Amino acid sequence: MKKRIFILALGIATSSFMVSCGGGAKKEAPAAEAAEEVVEEVAVEEAAPNTLTEAEKGDGWVLLFDGTTSEGWRGYKKDVFPSAWQVVDGTIHMIGSGRGEAGDKEGGDIIFDKQFQNFTLSLEWKISEGGNSGIFYLGEEELDFIWKTAPEMQILDNEKHPDAALGTDGNRQSGSLYDLIAAKPQNAKPVGEWNKVEITVYKGTVVHTQNGVNVVEYHLWTPEWNEMVAGSKFPSLNKDWADVASKGYIGLQDHGDDVWFRSIKIKEL
Repeated sequence: MKKRIFILALGIATSSFMVSCGGGAKKEAPAAEAAEEVVEEVAVEEAAPNTLTEAEKGDGWVLLFDGTTSEGWRGYKKDVFPSAWQVVDGTIHMIGSGRGEAGDKEGGDIIFDKQFQNFTLSLEWKISEGGNSGIFYLGEEELDFIWKTAPEMQILDNEKHPDAALGTDGNRQSGSLYDLIAAKPQNAKPVGEWNKVEITVYKGTVVHTQNGVNVVEYHLWTPEWNEMVAGSKFPSLNKDWADVASKGYIGLQDHGDDVWFRSIKIKEL
């Protein structure tokens, strides 16, 4: 797909006018007379959903979802892709159970079956009315839920879901590092619209980008990180939650609500 961008340039037309030199003879000098608008049309390649442009391929991006199959994905601590998740209309769709975090036995969180260390993850999501979900990264598979080991980029209907008003300073709203750092500015799109997000992880530095804007930045394993975690809702869960792995799984959350994902791709750094 090509996106057309129009670039406006200003051309300056010049003419001559008379100036006085030392009160004597008059001399011609150039002067700006009019600005001429020049519009240049530039075609920029933009990937269709679930595809890569040639430039992205050359830059090392790889698709984690092809738009038609669940290849590469499986349930957390499972060997199969849960039936409550369906690939439909070019999306991975979690069919909500209406039971919140409890979900149902046919659902549960899903992970991509490869661990990543330094990377930029890019994807698009949209949420149902009153919905809640999340994107996990650097997750481990040793405990009963991935959230007990992994940082989470929050997905939420900020208008209808109660979690938007809980936590501290909006740190449970979309794009936030859940319950730790609020996404600022808060620029999530309304229910039913696609949001494009990126998560960059590089040697402990983590950046959340939401709809083209960096909204969260922090650094793992530092004294500041440990202090922040100690003051959050995360208890000691058979391991120190702050001791995030340097390499782990990417996961998508079943929080009991309908949520859709597409154009999931990654570039290892």
